[in-house]
Amino acid sequence: MKYKNLGKKLLPAAAAASLLFTGFATTNAPDVEAKQKDKDEEIKNIIFMVGDGMGPSYNTMLRYVNDDPSTKKMEPTVFDPYMVGAQKTYSWDPYYDGGKGDTKENIPDSAATATSMASGIKTYNGAIGVTLEHERVKTVLEEAKEQGKATGVVATSQINHATPAAFGSHDKSRHNYNAIADDYYDELINGEHKIDVMLGGGTSYFLREDRNLVEEFKQDGYSYVDTTEQMLQAENEQLLGLFAPKGMAKAIDRDKESPSLNQMTETALEKLKDDKDGFFLMVEGSQIDWAGHDNDVVAAMSEMRDFAKSFKTAIEFAKNDENTIVVTTADHSTGGLSIGSGGEYNFNPEVVNAAKRTPDYMAKQIAEGKDVESVLNKYSGIDLSEKEISSVKKAAQPKEGSIDVTAVDNAIENIYDVHSKTGWTTGGHTGVDVNLYAYGPKTSEFSGLNENSQTGKTLFELLNATNGQHGDDKDDKGKEDDED
Repeated sequence: MKYKNLGKKLLPAAAAASLLFTGFATTNAPDVEAKQKDKDEEIKNIIFMVGDGMGPSYNTMLRYVNDDPSTKKMEPTVFDPYMVGAQKTYSWDPYYDGGKGDTKENIPDSAATATSMASGIKTYNGAIGVTLEHERVKTVLEEAKEQGKATGVVATSQINHATPAAFGSHDKSRHNYNAIADDYYDELINGEHKIDVMLGGGTSYFLREDRNLVEEFKQDGYSYVDTTEQMLQAENEQLLGLFAPKGMAKAIDRDKESPSLNQMTETALEKLKDDKDGFFLMVEGSQIDWAGHDNDVVAAMSEMRDFAKSFKTAIEFAKNDENTIVVTTADHSTGGLSIGSGGEYNFNPEVVNAAKRTPDYMAKQIAEGKDVESVLNKYSGIDLSEKEISSVKKAAQPKEGSIDVTAVDNAIENIYDVHSKTGWTTGGHTGVDVNLYAYGPKTSEFSGLNENSQTGKTLFELLNATNGQHGDDKDDKGKEDDED
């Protein structure tokens, strides 16, 4: 096996910066006193957290669903005290020459935005750690590894999905999932694998007919786990945990065999915290986005709560450590979520809180032959009219011998939207700015309105480094279709 040793290929940032004109500044400068205080504080560890698809309305809705109705004041979420600014999300896709059939998009995808935050550049939709010209750009995770720090990636999607991939890989297309998984093993920095802890979904890409990456990692000293119990008992500092063929189940649907995002975050911190040089950890609440694409308010708030628990864990770690910064944001917003719909000045969070499973889960149960009314009574948590039950039964009528699971799912989701007064505008992404939260040394560096590429540049600056570009173009190995 030939390895690509990236430690010999990485070049300074000036080349990428001069080519791509990415020197964006924040709109609001921090005050002098805070800036001076920041200068005196040392950063050893960085925890960077991404709520994929977590636009501002998701954070606000979380406040509604967590609110104590017995008090007049709406209680803050765990995120609220740490909001320092916002960031723009647009990509440079309109300026990308993608060849015949290329569609110009001025609303970003997760690959472009993750590359901006991981490498400090703007690029096209679908790009994983490369420029508009497919030149490979160093990521902040790679910089941390070059400095001898331990590194980790945690996600509830497959760990080679767009956001984690942009921190640990380079490819012309986010859809080259097998090639990205291969990169995690093949690309070395100073003779070592670049990511020490990898936790999430993705067995389909690591246990393949053409290659067994799990076995290769095990031969190099990694522990491999695929259950919560195994993960909690793993002793090696280097750990590969894959808990689903692709994305993991939604938090509200997940059984105890699969860990929560918070459990994975706690495990990663435990493995990384003793490295003498410090660590860089990227944590993604991946399926906030997937719930938004599906226009599923139950799943969206389930995933937000899962992500909030991990955020709280990261903040508590940073408070105890004092040399750790936690930076949390979203890559974009998804679905056009609104709190209130149909012209009414009301939102009913109790409807969302009543659900015991997601509409997806209920729809699959029905598609497997379970009685519609029994499933709804068991899991929906709300009193349904005969008309509403009939709408689900109608959607569950077999067509050409099979039940359309998506149709059943949509029918159940519509019931929750109507009862809760939740609105949606799209099944895709939106172009709104997103919130930015931070705690720890030098948090003032993230204040005000930032370009997402400036967020990436600032992460490099926290490592006393500059973002950089390296290596040759990687061949496009063919698109492997999967969810966006």
